[in-house]
Amino acid sequence: MTNNKDKQQIKKLKEIRWIPLSLFFPDTRHPSPVTYFCHGSLVTLLASIILFIFVNPAGSEKNPNYKPALPGWKYEFPRDHRVHREFKTEWWYYNGYLRGPEGKRFGYQVTFFRVGLIPDSIPKTGSRWHIREVYMTHLAVTDINHKTFLYQEKAGRANLGLAGADKDQYRVWVEKWQVIEEGKGHQIRAGDGDLSLSLKIIPTLPPLIHGVNGISRKGDGIGRASHYYSMTRMETKGQIKIKGKKFQVSGLSWMDHEFGSNQLQETQIGWDWFSLQLDNGLDLMIYQLRHEDGRVDPNSSGTLAGPDSRKIHLALSEIKIRVLNLWKSPRSGAIYPASWEIYLPQHDLRLTLVPLTADQELMTPNSTRITYWEGIVKVRGSYKGRIVEGSGYVEMTGYDRRFRPKI
Repeated sequence: MTNNKDKQQIKKLKEIRWIPLSLFFPDTRHPSPVTYFCHGSLVTLLASIILFIFVNPAGSEKNPNYKPALPGWKYEFPRDHRVHREFKTEWWYYNGYLRGPEGKRFGYQVTFFRVGLIPDSIPKTGSRWHIREVYMTHLAVTDINHKTFLYQEKAGRANLGLAGADKDQYRVWVEKWQVIEEGKGHQIRAGDGDLSLSLKIIPTLPPLIHGVNGISRKGDGIGRASHYYSMTRMETKGQIKIKGKKFQVSGLSWMDHEFGSNQLQETQIGWDWFSLQLDNGLDLMIYQLRHEDGRVDPNSSGTLAGPDSRKIHLALSEIKIRVLNLWKSPRSGAIYPASWEIYLPQHDLRLTLVPLTADQELMTPNSTRITYWEGIVKVRGSYKGRIVEGSGYVEMTGYDRRFRPKI
């Protein structure tokens, strides 16, 4: 016969979220084990220790072995496409607008994340289980014609060949998902089962460096910044597979690469990020970091670039963003902005952004454990009195709860 205490424990067990044990303890006989463990008791203690080590927002201050992003960084390519293990966090991100046969249209995004656990400056032990970093990846595809949104996630440890990044060439992978430099472009392969893509993308413009003096500032204080650049226009061809159907696609992609060690402040709860490609050749990137009291951080900024590769750094005072509509997620309950007006008065540029489908929310319990909205938008407006159109992507974090990466 069970007492009240036992009943409460049973209830808690029924409510447990089960997550892959393979992230921390791989079965070497099976590269992709399907073992799971519960997020509770001893595992909670283990996870708490791990999260404290490498997710603490002040981590780079308490662990000086990771390098902060400081002014004066001199970019070199293709070197800076590759991994930067001296920094704690890094991501490689792609999005794009693709067309298929018979008027089919798709949006996609693929992101590879790296999180450092133990800096290279600390001597490595002799164990092959020694883990210095973990990798995670997200794939999302918007079927614009059917207004559907599909996504997958994957995580892996940077040992035993399960995940990693090459120092001598641009290659990042998690199991069979990878992005690799091939010839003059990049090859992306991501997804499993009913959702996958294989794309060859070739840049048509040189890298666009964001920020001032080599850093993109995210907050007040030394190191509250990242090194950040984009490849804003990349010709794209390849294949998307959705639920057994394959589509040959082509279009235009955007790449971001960002690395640093200690970006967000304690009072910053999330951000809104925009990447826009206009039919007159203009490219626009904007991010605004939001504080818990509702204000936008004054370090938020943007970059406006033309087809001649001339870039203009945009301070927050030069950017006006107005939310036009809202959307509430039926899953997370988060309320997100759902359309925007962006106005750059000094450049006579006014744009309206509308999502091509409302629900482009990702919930990622088995990798980054973050809920966020990331989706394709159509763009229409005016530039110096002339009508412009285009497409873009918007990313929003911190609307369901304060943004703090769990892994």
